[in-house]
Amino acid sequence: MWKHNLLRTYSKTFLLILSKHLLLLGFLVIITGASVLLSLLSGSVELSFLQLVGELFRPQDRLEYQVLWEIRIPRTLAAFTTGGLLALSGVIMQVLLRNPLADPYILGISGGSAVGALSAILLGLNSFWLNNAAFAGALFSIFLVFGIANKFGRWSVTRLLLTGVVVSAGWGAVINILLTTSSTNNVQSMLFWLMGDLSQSTVGLKHGLLLLVALLGGLYVSRSLNVLARGELVATSLGVNIDSLRLLLYFAASIFTATAVTIAGSVGFVGLVIPHALRMLGARDHRILLPYSILLGGSFLVIADSLARTLIAPQQLPVGVVTAIIGVPSFIIILRSTITK
Repeated sequence: MWKHNLLRTYSKTFLLILSKHLLLLGFLVIITGASVLLSLLSGSVELSFLQLVGELFRPQDRLEYQVLWEIRIPRTLAAFTTGGLLALSGVIMQVLLRNPLADPYILGISGGSAVGALSAILLGLNSFWLNNAAFAGALFSIFLVFGIANKFGRWSVTRLLLTGVVVSAGWGAVINILLTTSSTNNVQSMLFWLMGDLSQSTVGLKHGLLLLVALLGGLYVSRSLNVLARGELVATSLGVNIDSLRLLLYFAASIFTATAVTIAGSVGFVGLVIPHALRMLGARDHRILLPYSILLGGSFLVIADSLARTLIAPQQLPVGVVTAIIGVPSFIIILRSTITK
């Protein structure tokens, strides 16, 4: 009799958890669809829903068609990809560094990318070389931080974090030098890049494949992430190779961040707020948290970019300004609810 009651209790608990996660998934899917629809409809050229459907399935050589396929769809894809990568990287960094305030930029990756991008702007290079310079700067910063943290013996989370903070401060000094020695025209472009700008951003098949690989790889190591989040001793006792897992997480999160920064510049708060928001909603298991973070992070940045394009139209705000305006009060609310619990 007691076995039957125990089985019934477990079944009810399982169904309750499953229904909760399915409800959250449905909510995220609706938010994703709504954000994409908002992005495609909003802008200086107004489109109705019927016009949108018509231009999608009956393309014509008209202004609406050009606006949709050459501007809004590429920009929406760029925003979703960037937001998804940053949110995923934020989840990984918070587990790797065991620091709830960790975000994708904490180890100086965005600083190295910014130095590369600003140098390209200073030299008057086109967007192709600017993107390559930004990615090269990010890669240099990745290996610089890892090399310094690993130089004096077995690397630790504390040494990695301190090295990242110091390198980030160094990049900040170089950025200030570049800004103060640049002409007025270049400074405006530099500031827009530093605050995050999707106006010239495009993504291709390689970015979509990276996001897919990131999702599948994250799901593959999600059980190890769950164990690592409980502490090194627990993870080691359960047979997890801590050093190999940390190395994988560091380089994976760094590549995701470098790609996101190359696409859109330095966009803040996505990698910090989104993981905490999902944990507050009950997605604490990394098998759930990782894919959900891609959906919510991508949707969040798509909505932020739509607002950046329309709030003071025909002028555009840097998308990083909008994410900060939304992210600061959101994080305070999340923090207060966490403390209350």
